[in-house]
Amino acid sequence: MRDGDQASLFTGGDGRRSSPLADRMRPRTLDEFVGQEHLLAPGSMLRKAIESDEISSMVFWGPPGTGKTTLARIIAGVTKARFVAFSAVTSGIPQIRKIIQSMEQEHHMYGRRSILFVDELHRFNKSQQDAFLPYIEKGTIILIGATTENPSFELNAALLSRCRVYTLNRLSVDELKAVIDEATADEGRGLGNLNVDVEPSAVDFLAHAADGDARIALNVLEIAAQSVSREKAEAQTISVQTVAEALQSKPLVYDKSGEEHYNLLSALHKTIRSSDPDAALYWLARMLEGGEEPLIIARRLIRVASEDVGNADPQALPLAIAAKEAVHFNGLPEADLALAQTIVYLALAPKSDAIYAAYKEAQEDARKHGSLPPPLNIRNAPTHLMKELGYGKGYRHAHNFKDAVVNQQLFPEEMGERTYYRPVDRGFEREMKKRLEWWKKRRKSE
Repeated sequence: MRDGDQASLFTGGDGRRSSPLADRMRPRTLDEFVGQEHLLAPGSMLRKAIESDEISSMVFWGPPGTGKTTLARIIAGVTKARFVAFSAVTSGIPQIRKIIQSMEQEHHMYGRRSILFVDELHRFNKSQQDAFLPYIEKGTIILIGATTENPSFELNAALLSRCRVYTLNRLSVDELKAVIDEATADEGRGLGNLNVDVEPSAVDFLAHAADGDARIALNVLEIAAQSVSREKAEAQTISVQTVAEALQSKPLVYDKSGEEHYNLLSALHKTIRSSDPDAALYWLARMLEGGEEPLIIARRLIRVASEDVGNADPQALPLAIAAKEAVHFNGLPEADLALAQTIVYLALAPKSDAIYAAYKEAQEDARKHGSLPPPLNIRNAPTHLMKELGYGKGYRHAHNFKDAVVNQQLFPEEMGERTYYRPVDRGFEREMKKRLEWWKKRRKSE
């Protein structure tokens, strides 16, 4: 490390036993790095930029435990620029401004580049993020940000336009197994000197349970190793049971206000639309187990009932509203079955988006044609003056005619007739299509 300012963030990576296993086992080079092949494969743009020390401002976006801070550490190890690291959790904009000012002085006096790494960049609000813009623009600093939140939502457009966003993915099960095996065997930084053996089934169990997060995998592995190594002096084995006890209860990765919230809502909606009740139940369970507000799910089911089922099954909407009432009345956990029941019904109901398509067309016409007045014949005429102006003149009251069918002007005169609703040949809409065709034919003959 070449700058004392980064020490607070990067201490513990030298193999000292006082630091957690996850910190001790951080990759020190790109060759040690596991995962993110789409970004760091030999010859890739980012890898070449890091190895040649020619990086530009960037943001690393990905779930916890995927290597965002580790990549920053690797850059710190190879760059000839001054490298300063902050965490938005513990540092404020005033502190960062002071450092940037000193970077600006070095830039003007010596032409020295400076790299500013900001972990948890999304913790700064969008107004605070503006503080970086003039310095990035002038080339005073190269910003490297790390965030677990979708930059499209959490970073302002001006900052995003000046940074390249690199997306880091959850580690695969095989990649996590490699991380676990390396930590188990390494005698310098890992558990190799503890005389502990990890059963293959336990490695597999832990790799799945870690849910793509290397930090979770290594933390649980360390707890399990400490547990068995205290029991006897001879070699001990970490079993699935040992890992399960060390793991205890691990909450599912779910952010109720961030991108994952919208991703899972979308997954639930689209699986119901695709008529797959099993997949829909899975996404319901994911959301409820992750702590999602059940009323939000109920609102989405009401939308599904109208948007995707529509009049193909008119009972879908009342059932969705009943599920909402069950959530209000019972709450969780009792209301989970009401939501599940409704989801299965909606998934297996005949589907029609005719209502959705019809309203979209009507909405487009309303926006396109502006505030066109209704034709005079269907305007209300509660006053004498309005009657004199022709309001209601020529109105034909449908109930006074055979079959309650009349043919009269109902759209604004400037628009003429329109057809929006086109029922499908599924479910109850098949019957509604017959009715609609009969009404149109009867109206023309009237």
